[in-house]
Amino acid sequence: MSWLKQTSEPLFPDIVWSRPEAKAGAGKLLIIGGNQFGFGAPGQAFAASESAGIGVVNVLLPDAIRKVAGGMLPDAEFAPSTPSGSFSRRALDDFLRLSGWADGVLLAGDLGRNSETSILLETYVKKYDGLLTITQDAAEYFREVPGDIVNRKNTCLVVSLSQLQKLFINTPHISPITLGMGTVQLVDALSSYTAKHPVILVTQHNGFVFVAHRGKVSTTKNDDQIWRVHTAARASVFWLQNPEKPFEAITTSLLPD
Repeated sequence: MSWLKQTSEPLFPDIVWSRPEAKAGAGKLLIIGGNQFGFGAPGQAFAASESAGIGVVNVLLPDAIRKVAGGMLPDAEFAPSTPSGSFSRRALDDFLRLSGWADGVLLAGDLGRNSETSILLETYVKKYDGLLTITQDAAEYFREVPGDIVNRKNTCLVVSLSQLQKLFINTPHISPITLGMGTVQLVDALSSYTAKHPVILVTQHNGFVFVAHRGKVSTTKNDDQIWRVHTAARASVFWLQNPEKPFEAITTSLLPD
C-alpha cells in the first residue's frame, strides 16, 4: 500500500509549476449532462472548469431543455432526447463527434433515470477511449455492471462512499467496504482495488478526499458537503492538462487555487 498525505502544500509541485499560462494551450473539455427536470450539474461543472483554468469548454445537453438552458448556457449544444427529456440513443453521434473534438470528457450528472440513456452510455463508453470522468448520477448507470468502466483505461470515477460501496459489491472477487470503516482501512481497500483495475477512484470520507490509482492513494482534507461535481470538473481539467500523470494531476486539483 502506497499512501501519500497532501496538506496545504502540493504533493506534486511540478503539476502546479507546469500549468498552462495561456487559454490557447489549456485544453478542451466537453461536459455532458442534464435532463428535462434539471441541468444544475453541467452548469456547476462549467463554472468550476472555467475557474480551474480550462482553455475551452463545451456543454452538451438534451434538446428537451433547449428553450430553458439556451439562455443560461448560450454556447451549449443539444442532442436528441427521449419523450421524458433524457438523452436518447440517437444522441450517440453527438456524443462521439464532440468527444473527438475534446481533450477530455466529463459526464457531470443530472441525467435522470432512463433505459434509453443507459443503453446510450453503455455504447458510448465502449466507443470512446479518451479521458473520461464520471460523477453524480451518471455513475449510477454503471453500478450493476461496473466492468465497463473499472476495466476501461482513462476513466476517473468521482463518487460518494455509498456509490463506491455498491461498485465494490458488484465487482467480482473484491472485498466489500463499509460506510463506517476507518481511514486506514479505506486506503487499503482503494489501494487493493486500483491495483487490480485501471480505473481512477475519487471519494470522500472522514473529512478527506481520497484519490486512488494503480495501488497508490492520496488523501487531502476536504469536508464540503456538496463536492462531487466541483471536484470532478477540477479533476478533469488538471488531468487533461497532464494526461500522462493522472494520479498526480487529480491529487493536485484538490487544492484551492
